Amino acid sequence: MHRIILCRALPEAGMAVFAGRTDLDIVTLSPPAEAELARLAPDASAILAWVERIGPELFLAAPRLRVISRLGVGFDTVDLTAATARGVPVMVVNGTNDLTVAEHAMTLMLGCARQVALVDADVRGGTWRATGFRRTVDLAGRRVLVVGFGRIGVRVARLCAAFGMRVAVHDPLYPPPRIAADGFIPETDLHRGLARADVVTLHCPLKPETRHLMNEAAFAALKPGAMLINTARGGVVEEAALIAALRSGHLAAAGLDVLETEPPAPENPLLTMQNVILSPHSAGSTDECMDRMAVQAARNILDALDGRPDPAMVVNTAVLGGG
Repeated sequence: MHRIILCRALPEAGMAVFAGRTDLDIVTLSPPAEAELARLAPDASAILAWVERIGPELFLAAPRLRVISRLGVGFDTVDLTAATARGVPVMVVNGTNDLTVAEHAMTLMLGCARQVALVDADVRGGTWRATGFRRTVDLAGRRVLVVGFGRIGVRVARLCAAFGMRVAVHDPLYPPPRIAADGFIPETDLHRGLARADVVTLHCPLKPETRHLMNEAAFAALKPGAMLINTARGGVVEEAALIAALRSGHLAAAGLDVLETEPPAPENPLLTMQNVILSPHSAGSTDECMDRMAVQAARNILDALDGRPDPAMVVNTAVLGGG
């Protein structure tokens, strides 16, 4: 019997994947799940995690563990070194949320360009047209720098092009000819790309080399009056530098789905800034996307338990053998 721990309730579409299996003992936790997860870890064969931290201590406490399946494509909450040392595949749901997150990035981009939150507040507050109007801009004709050219970044680049934007791409993992072949402008130097961009949109994973990628020096290099969109991970942006750039006006606006600390502390200045649009790490949370992610996350568990994990879904591929 395989005990599967779900760190929170899985949508019905995902639960349906488990139907018909008589060798599963499924336990659903209520968030926050960390304490209960630690208690149940010794008997766990599989863990389906959302935002819960899976640290080295859990791997030590879970001798029967055979897979960590994430409901998402990020893996910064899982200690990959510990997982690999134990031979436990960490699996994500590649290909299920790129469309949805890309749409949300465009939502934040349009919201910043048209100051949607502020004009909505004006109308609700009884001001039909603020004196002099709110300053808004078109996206068409503006240059956007897409940082990260994975599945989501590619989607965003195409959507931006459809809006008539000039699309530049920065991603050290992709050679400039490949980016150019897709019809976009390669930017091999991040700071040079920032100096040319009217909009910067982040789509890179959080890794040691990308933590605080947008730091004080990066914001200083940024074109004055630019906008920043972050639907990647909060840690990609140094929050103190972001706040300083917004306060000075060097950065005109920010649309943020992710923050360094989630949820934010009540005193976080971003919560009161009028040139910031916030969403609660919900870029991939449409009904359709949640179902797609739940199905793949459940399939990942069964594939791993059945001894055939899909390499396309495994982050730490070293556990599969062959290098």
